[in-house]
Order: sequence, then C-alpha cells, then structure tokens
Amino acid sequence: MQDQGTNSLPSSSERSSSSAPQMEVKEGMTSDEEIGRVPELGPSEDGGPAAGPSGQAGAQRRQRSGRSSADKEHKRLKRLLRNRVSAQQARERKKAYLNELEARVKELETKNSELEERVSTLQNENQMLRQILKNTTVSRRGSSSSANVGEGP
Repeated sequence: MQDQGTNSLPSSSERSSSSAPQMEVKEGMTSDEEIGRVPELGPSEDGGPAAGPSGQAGAQRRQRSGRSSADKEHKRLKRLLRNRVSAQQARERKKAYLNELEARVKELETKNSELEERVSTLQNENQMLRQILKNTTVSRRGSSSSANVGEGP
C-alpha cells in the first residue's frame, strides 16, 4: 500500500527532468506563448493525494520538501519569464517611441524648410515692393519739380 502511495506521484527528480524540456523557450516567441509554456504543478500540499496514513510521515516530508523545491523552481521560472516578457515589452515601447520621435523630426524638418522658403519669398517680395515704392516716390518728386519749373515767370 505504501509503495502505491509513493509511486503514484513522480519523484522530485522525475518532476524536474520532465518539466525541464517544457521550459525551453524558443527565440521569437511572443510573451503570451512564453507564459503559456510554464508547466502547472500537480495538486497542492494541503488536499493532494499524497495525504495518507500517519505511518508515511517521513515519505510525506520528503515529498513536501521535493514539492517545495519544485514550487520554488516553478516560481523562479515564472518570475524569469515575467521579467523576460517585461523586458521585451519595454524594448518594444522604446522602439515605438523612437519611431514616433523620428517621424516627428522628419515632419518638423519638412515644415521648417517650407517656412524658410516662405520667409525667403516674402523677403524678396518685400525688397521688390520697397524698390517700387522708392522709384515711385523719386519719379513723383521729379515730375512735381519739373512741373514747378514750367510754371515759373
């Protein structure tokens, strides 16, 4: 009877060796796929099938210590995966932010060159208008002074 109780659950070495290939994460997997690959552990220590007669106290302690180390390993692997996912998300956010900044730089450079061109055009127009005004003022003075000369005694 006692052999059946202990043989029904895999030993700690069997659990760790059977879960190790499952934890291998391939490059290029998405974060959801990585999290989904974390193996779930069997029944909890409290109400699991390992509870048996009091004569198995030593075997239960070994199983519990094995489970707790498996639980610790499981938690460590989950934490590593969460950290990996979080780091990947941070890299993606940074990349998106940089792409957004680069697009904004390109947009502002285009707008700046358009505005510089407009300033140049307006300066040329202003200079031409000043020249026309100057010529008009000089020609009026010249025509008004020659008209005064012709009116004399």
